[in-house]
Amino acid sequence: MEVKPLINPEELAVLIEQKDVVVIDTRDPQEYLSSHIKGAVNIREIFTYLSNSTPSGLASLESHFAELLGNAGISGTEHLVIYEDAMDNGYGQSCRGYFLLKYFGCPNVSVLHGGYQAWLRAGLPTTKETPTNQKKLFSMNIDSDIMVTTDQMLQALDNPAIIKLDVRDRSEWIGTSSSPYGVDFCPRKGRIPGAVWIEWYRMMEANSSIPMFRPKEEILKICDSVGITPESTVYIYCFKGSRAANTMLALKQAGIKDVRNYFGSWNEWSRDFSLPIETGEPKQQDSYIS
Repeated sequence: MEVKPLINPEELAVLIEQKDVVVIDTRDPQEYLSSHIKGAVNIREIFTYLSNSTPSGLASLESHFAELLGNAGISGTEHLVIYEDAMDNGYGQSCRGYFLLKYFGCPNVSVLHGGYQAWLRAGLPTTKETPTNQKKLFSMNIDSDIMVTTDQMLQALDNPAIIKLDVRDRSEWIGTSSSPYGVDFCPRKGRIPGAVWIEWYRMMEANSSIPMFRPKEEILKICDSVGITPESTVYIYCFKGSRAANTMLALKQAGIKDVRNYFGSWNEWSRDFSLPIETGEPKQQDSYIS
């Protein structure tokens, strides 16, 4: 039976006590060394690795992580639980890890809901000790159904049955910045033609000290404001697939079944000058639901 995509700190603590889980910390190595959940392995590249969706790009992604995860003592069959510091300040990096591991074919993957801050608030123990893990062979079983390539996104532009969802920050959506890492980090600013916009933060409860996903009904209401229903096919993009993965998990939790991540996202699309973009004021009117 497949495990829950989201687990709380108390549930994770039980799994750790039972030695029935591998915990993955996606934070900066210095943060990890300062304190982390006991037994957690630090795999920062879950967040930092940039990939494109060409066949060679995906092959490199797969071979790189097969080695990286195997060296961390992960075979892929374990129950893997991923965490970041907090789900609103890591650009969705734990969810990016969730997406990658599911793409690689890992059957049992969960995200620590609320991240490390939720663990600390629960008063659960931390450590500075780093584990020593025996190297394993990580086995890939690629699930291409959850990955959108640039070619697939291009083909979807004229298909109204596929909703193209941009979840980047407002400055990126309206084309005044190319990325969250700098105004001119990418060579072009703008958005994928025909995309609708829901800023990724909106999937989490506003004014919460420990951000967590909103209830199903609230997520569905936000989605409905841009025409997304539980029956929709949704291709999500951001800058490099992290915020998109965060939103993908939120939509899945709300019961929207056919949701896919354009992992290369704007970092890939903007660098190919043959691909169309929209600039200027979006035609879509903002309909912000707090």
